Amino acid sequence: MPAPVAADPTSPTEVVCLGESMVTFLPSRPGRLADVPAFTRTIGGAESNVACALAAAGHPVKWISRVGADGFGDHLVEAIGAYGVDTSAVRRDADGRPTGIYFRTATDRSTTAHEVAYYRAGSAASAMSPDTMDRADLFSGRVLHLSGITAALSDDCLALMRELAERRPGRPLLSFDVNHRPALWRDDSGPDVLLAIARGADLVFVGDDEAAQLWDLHSPRAIRAALPEPAVLVVKAGADGATAFVRDEEDGADTVTSVPALAVDVVAPVGAGDAFAAGFLSATLRGLPTGARLRHGHLMAAAVLTDAGDVCVPPARAHADRLAALDDAAWGALRLGPGWTSEAAGRTAEATDSTTSAEAVAAS
Repeated sequence: MPAPVAADPTSPTEVVCLGESMVTFLPSRPGRLADVPAFTRTIGGAESNVACALAAAGHPVKWISRVGADGFGDHLVEAIGAYGVDTSAVRRDADGRPTGIYFRTATDRSTTAHEVAYYRAGSAASAMSPDTMDRADLFSGRVLHLSGITAALSDDCLALMRELAERRPGRPLLSFDVNHRPALWRDDSGPDVLLAIARGADLVFVGDDEAAQLWDLHSPRAIRAALPEPAVLVVKAGADGATAFVRDEEDGADTVTSVPALAVDVVAPVGAGDAFAAGFLSATLRGLPTGARLRHGHLMAAAVLTDAGDVCVPPARAHADRLAALDDAAWGALRLGPGWTSEAAGRTAEATDSTTSAEAVAAS
């Protein structure tokens, strides 16, 4: 966790992130949950992960949720606020609902060895609804970021998500990460629900594996054909990179941009999707071109992949900009390992001549 940073109440909010965050317990060593002797407490939640990464990257961000009136709720608000996130709109549950917690193994979520034990049923966040959440807070930023996890938490949460996905005057740009978690859905409605919400969004992030599982779609163009409504669609393909479809406002035609992922020495394979969304949103807010947005997404994902937690401090902006500006050959040769985001690494890279090779930048 970074040194505490106070959110600046005078800065206009750029991004509002809505969703449940939980106290996360990370294993002290690899192995089955039954065999792990001890865990380290941290925080985790798709939307709060995005909020923390954006705040650490210098953007005014607000996280909106509900937590229990308990010690874990205290910890979440303090820990997320320490990244500089505005937590003033987080509500405490007065009806005894607890803050959610979960335990996970150290393995990749996509493998059969990965285990997650959620204790979130009936949590404070599951009581989020159109009646309990303030529209003025939700619409207070340039971007409202949601994920499909919230839709699976309860009927009330689903009603809130459906309402926010309705296109209406005054709604900020709606960013939606599909974030399919099969274990959270109580029935088989997930595919239809997530497709409907995605169609109501302006910017959508979806993994190619999610699209295949949810909708039997097996290529970026097939996914775009099923999701023509969002102005921007980003299809993530893990180690194979990402593709963005950006619709021209005048003629309606798509510009398609693909950027390969970076080679990364992975420490923990969790949280990369949230970090990618944060990097892409950060570059979008800065008005960078699509290719740079994708590269900043990959860089932010690499920052999390080379750290043990779900959230980490991103590279300094100048350092990330330098790497994002590498030519295609240098980008393809770049390999990032633990510690690459440090200030020392950033200063070394910034002092390097523009002709420096990718290997030298990665080693700095």
